[in-house]
Amino acid sequence: MTDAVGLYQVKLLVQVGDGHLPGAPKLELALLVNAPTGHITGTAHITQALPPPYGSIEFPVSGVLHHTGFGHDTKLIALHGEYVVSVPPPAIGSYLAQFWAALALDADWNGVGTYRYGNHIVPHAKVSKEA
Repeated sequence: MTDAVGLYQVKLLVQVGDGHLPGAPKLELALLVNAPTGHITGTAHITQALPPPYGSIEFPVSGVLHHTGFGHDTKLIALHGEYVVSVPPPAIGSYLAQFWAALALDADWNGVGTYRYGNHIVPHAKVSKEA
């Protein structure tokens, strides 16, 4: 599969193992890629089996796409973003938590990645392209 020219959209699912681990976080990425520059913008949605309001986080992300160009082309994606975390009662307030992701993908947008949100690191997660 060749990449489109210009601006194109790609949706990715990043999950631990086969996605059937109880309580494991799931990251869904809806990205717009500017093919000439490699610049990426979009949204990240992390879901996890946690009591409300902590089970779902959605926020904007941006980053860059690079091609290795060696043998089989590998897409290297670096993303970053931040989201608001409300402090649970009895404390009052909120703060911005950081997100980053590093993905290595094949020509069909499948591969492996690591991401961090807040104090949680998800290493070696399976990445697959959503239809």
